Amino acid sequence: MSRILIVEDEAHLANGLRFNLEAESHTVSVAADGEGALGLLLGKREEFDAVVLDVMLPGKDGFMVAAELREAKNFVPVLMLTARSRPEDVLKGFASGADDYLPKPFELPILMARLQGLLRRRDWMRQQAPSAGPASGSGNSSAAIADDGVFSFAGRSIDFGRLELRVKDTTIHLTEMEAGLLRHLVRNIGKVVSRKSILEEVWNLHEDTDTRAIDNFIVRLRRYIEEDPAKPEFLLTVRGIGYRFAPEAE
Repeated sequence: MSRILIVEDEAHLANGLRFNLEAESHTVSVAADGEGALGLLLGKREEFDAVVLDVMLPGKDGFMVAAELREAKNFVPVLMLTARSRPEDVLKGFASGADDYLPKPFELPILMARLQGLLRRRDWMRQQAPSAGPASGSGNSSAAIADDGVFSFAGRSIDFGRLELRVKDTTIHLTEMEAGLLRHLVRNIGKVVSRKSILEEVWNLHEDTDTRAIDNFIVRLRRYIEEDPAKPEFLLTVRGIGYRFAPEAE
């Protein structure tokens, strides 16, 4: 089965998770703090299929651990455990590079299901090829995600199966959340996509959530795909509403 790293300083919780995951035939390692987790993942470069990462850790917290992993180009799926379910904490987790979150206290079957979802997601994304039909008035009627899960535009390509964005000779590895946001924008080519729809349809959060994290994600994506992120041609801001993806620069 899969190899899982649990990063949790509460020994009883870590041991309980280990017991249940090993009962499902997973191989499990445990780190009690952020430094220990980074030592395994970046120092020893041990391979894991997923990480269950608590936010409240001694020393480096879960946000810092996730951010350092992504900065080091380590894209292991991360399920983040948050002591509070405040939307701003959830969005901070996504912004740091987490792929999913679960507030404490949680029910074990829910955690197991969310973890299995992360383990399956990459295979699922490779097998699924959702179509992005032409948007009315977008001026880009030929745009679509190809059967191999790749969407190409203006010398750039997004491979949703491999979670990669290719720009000229550069390949950028995307997190699940970045790929999910790009997929939502591609599905709505030429249309105004509200922050509310991003919160609800991409991240499963309520509409009253602080939307600054979305803006931060857009800033990050612009750095990836725009020639001049300060003067975007493809990811356009619609003031007071949200964003519009125009793959043919206007």
